[in-house]
Amino acid sequence: MDAVLSTHRLSLWYGTNQALKGVSLDVPAHRVTALIGPSGCGKSTFLKTLNRMHELVPGVRVEGEVLYRGRSIFDPALDVTALRRQVGMVFQKANPFPMSVYDNIAYGPRTHGIRRRGELDAIVERSLRAAAIWDEVKDRLRKSALSLSGGQQQRVCIARALAVEPDVLLMDEATSALDPISTSRIEELITELKRSYTIVIVTHNMQQAARVSDRCAFFLQGELVEAGDTGRLFSMPGDRRTEDYITGRFG
Repeated sequence: MDAVLSTHRLSLWYGTNQALKGVSLDVPAHRVTALIGPSGCGKSTFLKTLNRMHELVPGVRVEGEVLYRGRSIFDPALDVTALRRQVGMVFQKANPFPMSVYDNIAYGPRTHGIRRRGELDAIVERSLRAAAIWDEVKDRLRKSALSLSGGQQQRVCIARALAVEPDVLLMDEATSALDPISTSRIEELITELKRSYTIVIVTHNMQQAARVSDRCAFFLQGELVEAGDTGRLFSMPGDRRTEDYITGRFG
């Protein structure tokens, strides 16, 4: 298995509260890995360690290792901005910038020095097409992204993440605030995007995990209970706690 991201004995504390306990997990290339488990089990915290977003919270301490393509992301020589460009994040609540659709998508490329209008135009169109929203917004590029529906805003946020050509896309419950039709569109999009990207999603929705993921990792109270191919994990879990969670006995 070609792992793009790997964690080894990863532990994390918020002050004195331990949120992750010795988690070791490989994230394979061009697959959708779903992190599942009840609220407060550590799955979103784990996701945020993969591009060091956890460091934005005061009082956080980490032990263990996170490797991105074989290199420690905690290497002092590593450029965190470059890491977050390669390992992009889409959040639970759509958070478009209060600017036009065009400027939302062009924002990242501009910060990386791309200024030529023709080049930016091409990036904006390519990213919006990749996020399956070009046809809906191509005549509204100069309108505020905040004027779009929730589902459209979330796809604009995905396009914004894609505009800087990441390697990995992290999605933290990216459909939980959306209606069923918008959720379905983003699930189809995730399936399409894994051809080009490695994707890690956090979801509380077992049906969604079963539909879109290739691999699942079940977290409970900060521990990784088990991980494996989604079909196997759902049909033959190796741990009774996984079975109890998947069948709805708790969670």
